Amino acid sequence: MAIQPAAAARPQVLAFCAGTEVARHVHCCARHQSITDPTHAAAAKASREQARKRLALADQAQVEHRGLDTYDRIFGVIDGGLSTGEGVA
Repeated sequence: MAIQPAAAARPQVLAFCAGTEVARHVHCCARHQSITDPTHAAAAKASREQARKRLALADQAQVEHRGLDTYDRIFGVIDGGLSTGEGVA
């Protein structure tokens, strides 16, 4: 976000969206500086941890593993085809 030069001399920066204050912090003149509200940082960290837990649970799911020859037989690539009674999984 760009700040007008006249406002840059002020000790605090306030940001508004549709008339509602959405951010307030001490003015910082450092280049390429990101200022993050500690509450937002904590919420983002909690969200990442929840996502990691969901991924860990998904990794634990049990999945049946079949040999590739099973699929070759089902689709008639090798002798036997669908007549083996195996049918489509």
